[in-house]
Parts: sequence; C-alpha cells; structure tokens
Amino acid sequence: EALGLFTGIGLSEAKARETLRNGALSALLRRAVLQARSALGPALDKATGTLLYNAAARLKDPKHLGFLVGYIARKEILTDLQLSAALEYVRSHPLEPLDVADFERACGVGVCITPEQIEEAVEAVINKHRAELLAERYHFNMGLLMGEARSQLRWADGKTIKNEVDLQVLHLLGPKTEADLEKKPKVAKARLAPAEKQKVAVVENGDMGTETKSLLEQLRGEALKFHKPGENYKTEGYVVTPNTMALLKQHLAITGGQVRTRFPPEPNGILHIGHAKAINFNFGYAKANGGVCFLRYDDTNPEKEEEKYFTAIREMVEWLGYQPYAVTHASDYFDQLYTWALELIRRGQAYVCHQKVEEIKGHNPPPSPWRDRPVEESLLLFEDMRKGKFGEGEATLRMKLVMEDGKMDPVAYRVKFTPHHRTGDKWCIYPTYDYTHCLCDSIENITHSLCTKEFQARRSSYFWLCNALDVYCPVQWEYGRLNLLYTVVSKRKIIRLVETGAVRDWDDPRLFTLTALRRRGFPPEAINNFCARVGVTVAQATMEPHLLEACAREVLNEQAPRAMAVLEPLKVTITNFPAPKALEVLVPNFPADESRGFHKVPFHQTVYIEETDFREEADKGYKRLAPGQPVGLRHTGYIITVQNVIKDVSGRVIELEVTCTKSDVAEKPKAFIHWVSVPLACEVRLYERLFLHKNPEDPSEVPGGFLSDLNPDSLRVVHNALVDSSVRSARPFDKFQFERLGYFSVDPDSEEGKMVFNRTVTLKEDPGKA
Repeated sequence: EALGLFTGIGLSEAKARETLRNGALSALLRRAVLQARSALGPALDKATGTLLYNAAARLKDPKHLGFLVGYIARKEILTDLQLSAALEYVRSHPLEPLDVADFERACGVGVCITPEQIEEAVEAVINKHRAELLAERYHFNMGLLMGEARSQLRWADGKTIKNEVDLQVLHLLGPKTEADLEKKPKVAKARLAPAEKQKVAVVENGDMGTETKSLLEQLRGEALKFHKPGENYKTEGYVVTPNTMALLKQHLAITGGQVRTRFPPEPNGILHIGHAKAINFNFGYAKANGGVCFLRYDDTNPEKEEEKYFTAIREMVEWLGYQPYAVTHASDYFDQLYTWALELIRRGQAYVCHQKVEEIKGHNPPPSPWRDRPVEESLLLFEDMRKGKFGEGEATLRMKLVMEDGKMDPVAYRVKFTPHHRTGDKWCIYPTYDYTHCLCDSIENITHSLCTKEFQARRSSYFWLCNALDVYCPVQWEYGRLNLLYTVVSKRKIIRLVETGAVRDWDDPRLFTLTALRRRGFPPEAINNFCARVGVTVAQATMEPHLLEACAREVLNEQAPRAMAVLEPLKVTITNFPAPKALEVLVPNFPADESRGFHKVPFHQTVYIEETDFREEADKGYKRLAPGQPVGLRHTGYIITVQNVIKDVSGRVIELEVTCTKSDVAEKPKAFIHWVSVPLACEVRLYERLFLHKNPEDPSEVPGGFLSDLNPDSLRVVHNALVDSSVRSARPFDKFQFERLGYFSVDPDSEEGKMVFNRTVTLKEDPGKA
C-alpha cells in the first residue's frame, strides 16, 4: 500500500523502496500524501509530490508537517524556493503559534510575478552590463545576469527568467558566431611562492590575527554549521521550552552576541596531543569569530587532583599561544550547583538513591527502587549526605532521565570524604560531570560547548538538566578525537609506563604529552599547524606521527639557527695548518638568508669529524673522505686530503693526519662535511618510537598488552658528543639545526660544563617509518 502511495506521487520504484527502509521518513511522507490527497483527490501531480517528499525529508520538527502540507495542497507553496523559505521559517520560529501573516510574507505566499515584471527586471540587468556583454559576447558569464534578475524577483520562476535572459541576449548580440563557439582560454592561476604558502599555513604562536583565514578554512565540516550566538534553537536536536526565547534574550544582553567557548580539562593528569586539538578548536574558534574562551578546570574529583596538574595545564595552554579570557573552576560554582540540586529535587526531577556503584554500572542496570520516593524525603536525605551522615557509596543523588545511550538516571552527586584543594573540608559531596558541566556552561554563558564524540550520549542530559532548572541552555557540539599511532595517551597507561621505568616521567620525550613534546623540542607553532591541518570533522582522526614531525620541520627550518655537532668523533690533525693559532670562521645562522646574522666558530689544526664520514676504502658512490678522495670542510674555504691513518692496537681508526688546501685553488671535491674544533662536550639523546606496533593498545595487534610492545631501541644516549662553542650560552628549550644531523633542543637536564640535547626530528623523514 505504501509503495503504491509513494510511486503515485512520482517517485521511482527504487526511490520509493529506499524511502520505505527509513521508518521515520516513510511515516512522515505517508501522512503528508494522505493529507494532500484528502484535499486534492487521489491523483497528485509530480510537482506536488516532489514538494511533499522534500517537506517530509527536510523538516526537522514533525509537528509543523500538517501546516506546511496545507499550503502545498492549496497551491500556495508552489516552488522549492518557497518550500526552503518555509522550512527555514518554522525552524527559526520554534514557539507556537506561528504568525501566519509573517510566515506568508517570508515564503512569498500569494506573490504573483507577471511576465512584464520579469521582462523589465532582465532588461535593467542587461543594460547594466551592456558594455561587457558587447565586448565579451557569449563568453560573458550569463549566470551573473540570472542571479541579479532573481535577486530583484525572489519568487519568480527560474525557468521563465532564464528564457527571458536568453531571448534578450539573443536580441542584443544576434546568433552565435564561430568565435563565440570557441572555448574561452583558461587563465593560469598565479602560484604562491613557497614562502607565501608557508605563511598562509602557519599559525604563529596560536595567534589567529593575520592567520584567521587559514584556520577557518581548516575548521571544515561540522564547524561550518555552527549556530550564531542567540540562535541556539536553530541547531538540530536543541530542545525548546516556553522559557527558551526569554532566556536567550537575557543571554544576549549579557554577552552582546559574543562567541564564548571554554576548554574544560580535568586537573588529574598532563595534557596530550589530543588536548592540543581541543585547545586549538576552542580558543581558535572563539578568536576567529571575535569571541572569548574560558579555561575552566573540571575539579569535581578531589581524589585525583594535584596542584602540579593545574599549573601544567595553564602553562601548556599559554605555551601554545593562547591567553584565557578568564581562568575558572567548577568549584567556583559549588554553592550555586548545590542550590540547584535542591531545586531539582523540589521539582521532582532528582532523588536520593542507595544502590551500590556495581549495581548501577553498565547500560541495563535495574531501575532504582527509590526512584519514586517522596520529595521531602529526598531533601532530608540529601541534607544528610551533605552533613556526612552517609559513608562513601551509601547514597547518591540521581537525576530522573534516560540518556541517549539508554543509560537511566545518571548520578548528580556522590559522597567523598576527601578534602578539596580549593574548598578544603567544606564539602563531602561532589557533583559529577553529567551534572556540573552543562550548568557551568550556563553560568558562564557559553555559546558553543565543544566536546569530543564520546560525549554525544551526554547531550540529552545536557539539554534536559538546563531545561529542568529553567536556566540558559548552551549548545553542545561534538567532533572527532585526534589520536596518534604508535603511542598511548591514557593517563592510567602513562602512569604504568612511569611506574615500570619504561619512561622517566610525564614529560619523557618519547611520549606525546604536551610537556614531552615541548621537552623534545617541538615548537608550539608546529603543533598548532598540525591541528589545523587535521581540521575538525565528526569522524575520529588517527594520524601517523610523521605528519606531526613534518610540521615541526617546516617551523624549525625557519626558526632554528644552524650549528655543527659531531656524534661519533674522529680526530683529524691538519699537518700544514696555515696559522700558528686557531682561526675564526664566520658561519651563517641561516645559510638561505644571511641577513639573519652569523656566529663565529674556532678553526684549529685539530678538528673532529663523524666517524662515518671516513672510509679506508671508498666504495662506488661513496663521496666523503677516503685516501685519495679529499673533501671540503664546511664554511672554512679549505679542502682536506688524507696523508696518514692512525689506528689503535685493535686496528680501529683513531686519528687521521691530513693536509689542507684552499678551495679556490683545488679541484672541487665530491662533498663538504661538517666538523668541530675546540668543541664543547655534550650528551645527545636520540629518540625513536616508544612502541613497535601502530596500535599498542589493540589486543589483536599486541596480545600481550601495551607494556609488551615497548621498543628496546626507543632511546640511544650519546655520552661523548661534541658541539661547536657557539651554543655555549643556550638555555633549556633553545633549538638548533645541527648541520646534516637534524633538529635538536637543549634539555633541562643540562648543567654547567655538560649540555644535553634532545633530537627533535631528523632533517628528512625516514622512509623506513612510513
């Protein structure tokens, strides 16, 4: 019966069957068709059928279906343009009753456009562009004429306007000539110079000023659908109550229409690369739209919170280049949250429950036998909870709702006899995330509550709680998490890595916490660029670490001055050194741009080169130093030639004796190598991936668990490396490119007389890691 009903309005059999598979859509369409047939008779024309299908498919709130179908059946809504306007109107006017006269004005009901009006409008547009039309003839963009004519006659039939445009253009230009039929040559787009390209992509210190466009281009997908402040009700799924519009009016009076976001971390661990995406999204979206972002600590679980985490979180937010509009805490609002909890009980929307934690775990726990206890009883028992008369786990306050994932009656308050870092012993009951988060957002007048996809199941409780208390309700938007392969970011698992000695601490450079990335030498701009390139979509993004490393290379190439270091030193004595004492060599900080300055490096008759830059026998293709094969020493203007190879008793080469020749009188060598002279001794730490497999937490990939997947070669320490003396005054986190070796950062373990460097990334991606 339904199949015949749908094919009877012009749907193909395949489309009708596809519609039937969508239960909600087919029910709405059936209602719409039956209503239209009762007014127009059993035979509906295809145009009416198309409008009915589009109304059923695109209408967000089914309660307006009959209203719209009435206009379609009476032939007062005749075009898809009118239907789109009607759908937009009912979406943006959620409260009943609708103002019929205003609706009809907005949808062009009763507007009649005569052929004379169309002719006059098209004639006016053609006269406006007459000169360009005569010059370009049929190569002119005719769509421009159509668009301008339609803007003057919003409700006119598009086909009629096109026919009139074609007719008047033909009258002006005459039939098409051979030249008109030739394709217009394409104009090559001007390409950005590499430096310009990079400038567009870089988000300097998280500053969204001149780089706003780049970030907004990256905030693709869901972010482009975001509502404007005060238009929360236009968001799909937003719950509208009789008080909604008044509350939104108050909200706008407070914020002035400003975008407000918040970054709400729990202060129970160190932030990781996934949090960097959240920081960039919350702070970046607000700043790109002229708004503000709060840093709000979700400090509702005093058992796991430590002061060092509060400090580290703010430090990392500011390191990424963002300044919070205000730093707040969920605990700032404990008094108000408690008052609201009492009100929720009075309204019959919450109750005190004595089920144990293990009884209410999972998705199908038994309903609470205390769900219907009298309001007065719950008020007294909740007061007893506050006074400490119940032990931990003996009583909770639960909200009366069923969440999107089917979970019933989430907990709002629980008993914890743990002093709070800010409120001390004032409270022995603490609110949960489900209770606290939306109400704190409401208090701070947040416009866009941005969270990752796993919180989607909490959206129903978010809207429910604000509406149950009749307070301003923000909109929760979910986006996909950012994950990296070859790592773990769970706080619990990182603690296990620390406890077992697999890593030193939360900031071990093999981890992907933000403190670890900073210690390893990743610039904040590189992390921001990486987040911008990943973008914001609903789908979870799982990225390879080498993509983050590529962003680091781009930034460090511009930021890190050059220096020379040797990891495995081989002593070289220049027997004919041209001066009685060391010479000073000027080395450019950035060889590609010598305007950025030079540093001095001593050049003595004893220099050190990499062991791997010398071979006793040169293979085919080997271009570095060997007997009979000279090389140049970078920046010195000299070429060295091996005269004598000195070995220890085991036959290992320990020293070379060479002669030098000015490069302008010698034959050009096959290679130039780096070197150090009068160097500083240093320690260099070389890092590889901490785990061997892409997904160390996946039992199918690593059956023994993530601790069994540790890479035994994830850290190699070079204790006796040498670096040139130009880095002597460097401080922790200063960054350098050691020529031919990679990018390195000064580690905080550095001491007077013994510097420590972490290798951030190699100069090029290792193809073996792809």
